[in-house]
Amino acid sequence: MTTTPIHRAPDSATARQTLALAGVFQAASLVDELARTGQVDTRPWETLVRATLDTNPESFEAIYGGHPNNLRRGLEVLEAVVGRQQANPVVLRYGFSLLLLMNKLRNDDGMMTALGQHLNRIQGQAEHFGATHENVIASLGEAYQETLSTLKTRIVVQGDPSMLQSRMMPERVRAILLAGIRFALLWHQQGGRRWKLVFQRGALKKALDQLG
Repeated sequence: MTTTPIHRAPDSATARQTLALAGVFQAASLVDELARTGQVDTRPWETLVRATLDTNPESFEAIYGGHPNNLRRGLEVLEAVVGRQQANPVVLRYGFSLLLLMNKLRNDDGMMTALGQHLNRIQGQAEHFGATHENVIASLGEAYQETLSTLKTRIVVQGDPSMLQSRMMPERVRAILLAGIRFALLWHQQGGRRWKLVFQRGALKKALDQLG
């Protein structure tokens, strides 16, 4: 009889920060892929959507489904952030823009409240239709559009114009951007700060090695 290995919970603040940051850059990577090809892999997509909907997780690990492989795409992008792999400048721009937007959101209590109200309503939809149903994705996209899209700092998505205008594509892109914001907030809650990405790259590299 075979057993499924249980991933041990991250036991350091740096590991938790790294996983949360991986969620940010996974969102950035999926936005880029959606904008160029119109398709994304199911596992990283579902991980981000479910994390956005789970606003009261039972544990840190529950947010991303309990295993780092659910954030593998983002962890691979972080290898580029620390200079160990070739960087995609568009993906990095999206990722750092999400961190900037998160800081703007944190300082806007009214927007935080409005976003929370949106998510409370969408959770009911998700219970009825399923987390990745297009009605839920459309509502997540609408929540992003009515809150974060109104800030002066905005993320301009590059890609195939015909792809970006296709059915449900704007909603899917905005839903994933919202997921990136969710993980950016999580990163900040775990003690993540932008200056640490510059001055503590060694710690980030070590955490990536441990999570690999």
